[in-house]
Amino acid sequence: MPSYGSGMMPQPGTGFPSYGPSPMPPVTTGGTIPGMPGPTPMLPAEESFVENILRLNLGKTGTFYMTYENNSEWNAKIFRGVIEAAGRDHIIISDPKTGMRYLLLMVNLDYVTFNEELNYTYPFR
Repeated sequence: MPSYGSGMMPQPGTGFPSYGPSPMPPVTTGGTIPGMPGPTPMLPAEESFVENILRLNLGKTGTFYMTYENNSEWNAKIFRGVIEAAGRDHIIISDPKTGMRYLLLMVNLDYVTFNEELNYTYPFR
């Protein structure tokens, strides 16, 4: 039997040492904005995904820039609408002028612009 040193035991069925997961405390980011006093609370690093940022801004109007590769009719399209929902792989927006609703796939999303300030902090739980 090989010697693993430091009390390491082979991982069952592999013969390789098992180091196991090391417990990590939640990581949060924070910083200062130039000209603003004190730290600015921000999304925890593990929650700073586009879907979560969009969820924090439900009801706001955005312009969504999308790219569709290998499309013979158009490879880029711009949608403007109110954010109704956002999931891991999709966004649902509605056009207030026409009432049309769009289900957009995150895989095609390039970026989003807004004409107003965005919410980027979670309410305290």
